[in-house]
Order: sequence, then C-alpha cells, then structure tokens
Amino acid sequence: MFTDYVKIYATSGKGGNGAISFRHEKYVAAGGPDGGDGGKGGDVYFKVDPNANTLIEFRYKKKFKAENGENGQGARKYGKSGENLYIPVPIGTVIKDANTNQVLADLSNPNQEALILKGGKGGLGNSHFASSTRQAPRFAIDGEPGIEKELILELKLLADVGLLGFPNVGKSTFLSKVTSASPKIANYHFTTIEPNLGVVTSKYGESFVIADIPGIIEGASEGTGLGIEFLRHIERTRLLLHFIDVSGMEGRNPVEDYKTINNELEKYSKKLAKRTQIIVANKIDCMTDESLLKELESIANKNNVKIFKISASTGEGIDGLMDYVSKILKTLPKEDLIEVDKNLENTKLYTLEEKEDFTVTKDKNKFIVEGEAIDKIIRRVNITDNESLFYLHKKLDEIGLNKKLRKLGIKNGDTVKIGPYEMEWED
Repeated sequence: MFTDYVKIYATSGKGGNGAISFRHEKYVAAGGPDGGDGGKGGDVYFKVDPNANTLIEFRYKKKFKAENGENGQGARKYGKSGENLYIPVPIGTVIKDANTNQVLADLSNPNQEALILKGGKGGLGNSHFASSTRQAPRFAIDGEPGIEKELILELKLLADVGLLGFPNVGKSTFLSKVTSASPKIANYHFTTIEPNLGVVTSKYGESFVIADIPGIIEGASEGTGLGIEFLRHIERTRLLLHFIDVSGMEGRNPVEDYKTINNELEKYSKKLAKRTQIIVANKIDCMTDESLLKELESIANKNNVKIFKISASTGEGIDGLMDYVSKILKTLPKEDLIEVDKNLENTKLYTLEEKEDFTVTKDKNKFIVEGEAIDKIIRRVNITDNESLFYLHKKLDEIGLNKKLRKLGIKNGDTVKIGPYEMEWED
C-alpha cells in the first residue's frame, strides 16, 4: 500500500518543576534554600529514514510524545532533561501545521532532520529566589508544559520528470519502456492508482528519475477522484511530459484534453502551471484522423511548446524524445519547490516563547487580562502561596501590566481577571 498523506499528533516533553528545599546539615543552624532546577522537556524532531518509502506506519500509530524533564531535587540537584524524540519519515516528506497549513519542514535530503516542537523549559528551584529580604523562599517555579500539535505529513515523490495526462493515454507503457519500472498496465481507465517511479539509465545521458502520475481528470484541482493527491506528486518535478492520445479511438479531442489538464494545473498551483512542459502525442501508430494531430501541433506552436510524436507500444519516436529530455534537464536547475517558513524559530510551534504583548479589556468595573505572556506566568506559579503570589505581582509589574491598568483608569476595589483567577485591585 502506498500512503502519502497522514495526520498525527506530536507532543514535546514537559519541563520538570523546580524544587523547594533547604539545607539540612548537622551543626548548621539555618540552612539556606538549595532547591534545584527542573530538567528541560524533550524536543520532537523528524528525521529522514533511508529505508522508508511510505507513510503507512503512521496509519497505525498517530500519537507521539517526547520524554518529560525530571523535577529538581534538594542540594541544588538539577532534574534530568527528557530524551528527544526522533520520528523517522521517508525522504520527500513535507511537514505542515494541520491548523494553519503552514509548511514547517521539507525533508528532501538524505539524513536530514528538522526540529518541530521544542520541549518545555525546566522550572527554577527556590535557591534562585533568595535575597537579602527573602532569605528562605518557600516557592519554586513549575516547568513549562510540552506543546501538542496536530501535524500533516505529506510524501511527495522526488522525480526530475513527471508524466502528465488523462487516464489511459499510455504513460505506464512509456515508463516501462524507458526504465526498469514495472507498472501494472491494462486497457481501462485508472489503471495506475499509485504513483510509479522509474530511473532512466545513462543510455540517454545522465540518469534521472521519472514519476508516472495517475491519470488526472477534470475537477482534479478541487479534489475530484484522487486529484489533489495526484497533483501533489508533480509539484517537485522540473519537467512535465504531457501525454495526449492522438489516436482518436476513444473519441477524445487532443486539443481539449491539453487545455483541460493545463486548466487543472493552473487552478492547483500557478507555479506548477509555469513548469517547463513537453507535449507527447502518443499512439501515432493507430491514428484514425490525422487532423487531430495537426490541431495539436498548431496549439503547441502557438504556445511555444515542444511536441514529440511517439508510439509507446511500438517504441517509435521514444529515443528522440528521451535524448531531448536528457539535454533539457541539464538546463533546468533544481530548486526548493516547497516554500518553508524562514521564521519558524519565532513561532509558538517551536517553543513557548514569552511575548511582551497582552490585551486588557474593560467590562464595567472588571479588567480582563489575556495574552501568552500572562498565561505563561500564571501556569508556572502557585497562586495559593503568599510568596508565589508576591512573585506573580512582581512579574506582572515587570511586563507593564500595572502601568497599563492605571492608564485605563483602574480604581481600588475593581476586579482584575487574570486567567482563571479574579483579584481585587489595591494601589
């Protein structure tokens, strides 16, 4: 089974909590705080596995979690960091955020790996909060939670040349003639239900890879049939061979077929529609109406597209076509056809980075505070502890919340809602 699209859930490890501890030594009357920090949670990586060629394993296992960091201990002992999780995928796998469809990584090179989710930071032990005025702090900071994301994994075939065209136009027969691939071939539509790869040998120059893409039908760009799944596989090809049946045996109009397929490419991807294309007029050995071929040649000349006349079944014209393909590939540079977000390190997907922005909305005498900076502080503080509460107020003042509340006209006795907690303002 060929599996090329799956959704999974991945979670990075939670950071360990900081420890609340004090030195307990013989003959030491007042031991100071010595709580250690929590360990960092494990990161989630995706890594190319040279032995994998499908995503089928992800049909049976869809949840992945990195190891949590261990809690800190007394005597300033740091908690152990959680083990990073490496998820193996086939080369050619693209990883996306399922909620935003943002491309996070394009694993197109051998041994390539990509960091997708950073583990939570470990919390600070109480030894960090000792000062001249607070010599025995009885609070510590909890570790950051791990990040859970639903991810899309897409496997895109890595081929230099893509065979394009309606079902049953002879692509599979052609592939079997020019490569060692052995696709199933029969005289009915949708014979090819999975993409096939074949390597063209040095007979035509340098070796290159051809992908036989299952036949595309009208409406493929909107998902008709398996259209979008099939179109996905030709996104990376540098050159398209557009196969068109000119035999007239099935009553098809070659010009209309040419226009229909290119219209689907245009709707699916503007970039893909501009890819270098060669028209391959196939089945010339059994043409019933030569005017069909002449019409196709006319539109090829009009659009400045190279056209070759071949018979995939007899082999006529194939050598000339393949010699030309080998030459033109040398002029077409390989490029990154997937645009990966270059600012990944600044997104919440990688790590729970604290942001300075937050919002305050006023509802009568209640001020509602929201934002990632606020949430991060709240979830790491024990609000029932007086010393923790003092630390909370200090942090809120540092990020400018108190200043903003005063600017909005808060008065003594007004309510401030922060996360799940409501507090009475006293200046």
